[in-house]
Amino acid sequence: MKNPPALELTPAELFLNRELSLLEFNRRVLAQALDETVPLLERLKFLCISSSNLDEFFEIRVAGLQQMAEINPAQRGSDGQTPGELLTAIGTRAHGLVEEQYRVFNEVLIPALEKEKIRFVRRSEWTAEQDAWLRSYFQNELAPVLSPIGLDPAHPFPRILNKSLNFIVSLSGKDAFGRSTPYAIVQAPRALPRLIQLPKTVEGSGPHDFVFLSSVIHAYVDELFPGMEASGCFQFRVTRNSDLALDEAEADDLLEELEDVLAQRQWGDTVRLEVAHNCPEQLVNYLAEEMQLQAVDIYSCNGPVNLMRLMQVPDLIDRPELKYPAFVPRTPKSLGGDLFATIRQKDQLLHHPYDSFTPVVEFLRQAARDPNVLAIKQTLYRTGTKSAIVEALIEAARNGKEVTAVVELRARFDEEANIDLAEQLQDVGAHVVYGVVGYKTHAKMCLIVRREDTGLKHYAHLGTGNYHPRTARMYTDYGLFTADKQICQDVHAVFLQLTSLGKVTKLHKLLQSPFTMAKGFHSRIDREIENAKKGKPARVVAKMNSLVEPEIIQALYRASEAGVKVDCIVRGMCSLRPGVKGMSDNIVVRSLIGRFLEHHRVFSFHNDGADEVWLSSADWMERNLFRRVEVAFPVEDKKIRARILEDLNGYLADTAQTWILQADGNYLRPEKIEGKAVQQRFMDET
Repeated sequence: MKNPPALELTPAELFLNRELSLLEFNRRVLAQALDETVPLLERLKFLCISSSNLDEFFEIRVAGLQQMAEINPAQRGSDGQTPGELLTAIGTRAHGLVEEQYRVFNEVLIPALEKEKIRFVRRSEWTAEQDAWLRSYFQNELAPVLSPIGLDPAHPFPRILNKSLNFIVSLSGKDAFGRSTPYAIVQAPRALPRLIQLPKTVEGSGPHDFVFLSSVIHAYVDELFPGMEASGCFQFRVTRNSDLALDEAEADDLLEELEDVLAQRQWGDTVRLEVAHNCPEQLVNYLAEEMQLQAVDIYSCNGPVNLMRLMQVPDLIDRPELKYPAFVPRTPKSLGGDLFATIRQKDQLLHHPYDSFTPVVEFLRQAARDPNVLAIKQTLYRTGTKSAIVEALIEAARNGKEVTAVVELRARFDEEANIDLAEQLQDVGAHVVYGVVGYKTHAKMCLIVRREDTGLKHYAHLGTGNYHPRTARMYTDYGLFTADKQICQDVHAVFLQLTSLGKVTKLHKLLQSPFTMAKGFHSRIDREIENAKKGKPARVVAKMNSLVEPEIIQALYRASEAGVKVDCIVRGMCSLRPGVKGMSDNIVVRSLIGRFLEHHRVFSFHNDGADEVWLSSADWMERNLFRRVEVAFPVEDKKIRARILEDLNGYLADTAQTWILQADGNYLRPEKIEGKAVQQRFMDET
């Protein structure tokens, strides 16, 4: 009987739920705000990041589940739960997470910041001089741009912008026309600062005293309603469905269609209501009814309804001892001159952020200015504003190079920026395409064609992360420069797929989604299984952002059952259930949270001692393997391969920043924390 026990289990026993796993990731991020080994202002940032992550979770994940619950309420996911069951479970955990966020803010971070003379001054603590200064600030800077709306038949409940700051005000008395209006809404324009720093010259103020915009509006809201009395003023915020409903097949021009759809993003269906913790139940119910939300969708906030706005605080405070020490990435000496000569000699690896992203930019700049370079082809998923990469491509086009850019317009929350860069490139004569209808282009590739004495020569850069200089300083990623003929031919073939309508060409070395990548990884896992059955050492090490694809997970279960040692380093979502007897005894799943966002995708297969190492833009998710254009590329240089394997061993040995996934879906820290964090070790090596 060859049927493995794992396949006889129920879906709930086989798979952890991906959405609940993502909430667990946010809990691990929040835990960094409690870690006293992390500098204080960085701990505040981790609180902000956990809040921002939760916003996106509701905008995309919860919004999608709510739609599924309406369209197909009986549909069950890979873990066996219906959308309704999952929404209930999410509600329970998300409410607990939000409660913990505000506990950390109020009971841990605020007291710690106050010890460092960084204060968020409450209304009850304002001195007479501060009160006078803030009243003047309200009258001169805030009141002129606020438009209170009394709610009556002539003034219906206004449309509330996604994630905007608003106030519901309860009123008594009559206005100038004799009208009695019980409620009013005050919307705070996004142009207004959410934090106001008190000048040190105001008596009673310290060097870093801040007041929340919500406190100032609350304090002087009466002045917006002359002759009436505001008996209550309570902040609230609404989260809306922000996933774009775009029918690509029906779009004549994807860019124009996307521009139209983007305008609707701020007005999607309501998903969540955040409201001040002291708001009366009657007002909360009134808001919920207006937003068509249930009790589970209402979140009580004991503090500012958008904690992410606190992210600006560290930038306003010059206290280096309360932040991570400055870190300057290294630039490998080998990449300091003629990059084409260097790459022609042998492959070159960059490990960001420990290695500078500058050589990648310089690669394109040299290509733009080199009279022997004929063509540049580039994928652009996220680049950031005022991108040096885009500037180099524009320069290349102006210098007469044949520039082709595959711009992924549908990169979530970067759509507007990508529309702008696409138009910039088109304006200088570059060829701009938007990939393949129905498939996001997520591959990270650059190909340069150069005329040399021996004929045309190709040079490629392949990466695990975006061509984004800013995130390259915060995300861990690998980038490989190569002039390998077959790899460059493969990259050229993929670009042809993206820009023309030709059929899929068989690739020499690359694995490509949606065609060969899943099969390629399955065949390598199966090879480890066969080696284990023959009594040979067998091992898989896989590092990625998310692991949720059911067939890959079941392949890893089969590998574990056969005796293959499987180590997974998964930053975020993980549906694999490790440590189950007879199914996943030989699988350990780690998640590492630290100063930098772990982002590279690395896959190592022992291969009977002839280790294979693959780098990729793709996680082991259904979308990456089957609904996106992705590439995985082999690391063939022995020294580079050994370096990456050593890096992986460093991750596996880390206890300082590591969490271990348990069979029940919870994550625990190792009992014994020893040595430096792996990220710190990499920094020390620069």
